[in-house]
Amino acid sequence: MTATAHSIGLFVGFDTPLFALAVVVAIVVIYDATGVRRQAGLQAALINAMIRDLASGHPLKSEKLREVLGHTPLEALGGVLLGLATAQVAWFLVN
Repeated sequence: MTATAHSIGLFVGFDTPLFALAVVVAIVVIYDATGVRRQAGLQAALINAMIRDLASGHPLKSEKLREVLGHTPLEALGGVLLGLATAQVAWFLVN
């Protein structure tokens, strides 16, 4: 999403409504990746720990939840930087 927003800024203009929309969408996607999905992953880890505790006393048939759903803030920052670099390289190649 960062590469898309940056590309729109480079090719269409940073002062256009399309760029503003792309930035808002990119912010929502990054927030989701680092916030909502990350918290869901932490909750899945806690639920799995609870199931393990219950299973030690009582045999339970359970399916483990996927614990790695979101990105850490450092991973998200890396994605933002990679997206900026990718869009910049594409712009240099076209222009």
